[in-house]
Amino acid sequence: MELRFDNLSLTLRGRPVLHGVSGALNGGDVTVILGANGAGKSTLLACLAGLRAPDTGAVRLGDKAMSALPPLERARLIGLLPQHADVHWNLNVRTLVALGRLPHRGRWKLGPDDQSAVDHAMAATDCMHLAARKAQRLSGGEQARVLLARVLAGEPRWILADEPFASLDPAHQIDAAASLREATRQGAGVAVVLHDLTQAARLADRVIVMKTGEVLATGTVDEVMTPPVLEAAYGVRVFCGHDAHGAPLIVPVGCAA
Repeated sequence: MELRFDNLSLTLRGRPVLHGVSGALNGGDVTVILGANGAGKSTLLACLAGLRAPDTGAVRLGDKAMSALPPLERARLIGLLPQHADVHWNLNVRTLVALGRLPHRGRWKLGPDDQSAVDHAMAATDCMHLAARKAQRLSGGEQARVLLARVLAGEPRWILADEPFASLDPAHQIDAAASLREATRQGAGVAVVLHDLTQAARLADRVIVMKTGEVLATGTVDEVMTPPVLEAAYGVRVFCGHDAHGAPLIVPVGCAA
């Protein structure tokens, strides 16, 4: 299922943040959205999730306009993990993860399929041993894993995640990336905002590079994550190469002249 955005423009608090951006994200792919602070990445993600209505343009999910989808259907189709997600409820971890199933049930009682989805999501994010803990008492990294598990438990057709690895240690970053990749193998589409360029190059099937509210470049890693494009986006010089195992390695090495 394609997630398409056409000619999106948006002004917030008197400041233009998106300027006629267009593109298409494919189901079954991981699309990484890159760009410097203030480039419009998080705002684009919010528009794709239907949380912000653009001033102009439209978002379409398959053959349906996002604005026309009933909230419950949208909640079943799209799982959003915002950048600054907080736990506001005094719930244990398993109960919090199980909230991801509510759009499918319409009531609290979960059936066997729901319980299986919760188990799978918690195992994938290394949360099983936290099941009985109060989510509010977890560390920031533990909470991040639990909130990712809640999104995965909903088995959405699209997962939209804003900096999902920021508070995770290296081992759990690898696990979280593997969970997103597994979701694409099951047919879901994933769009994720990242700042770590090496991580982005290793995870992405497609890349969107943004600058000051516009799409600067879009394409595969090899097409887009090049020194000229990244220098234009970030104002830094980068080294683009591979590690000893042949995996991409992209490292900022200094400010652009």
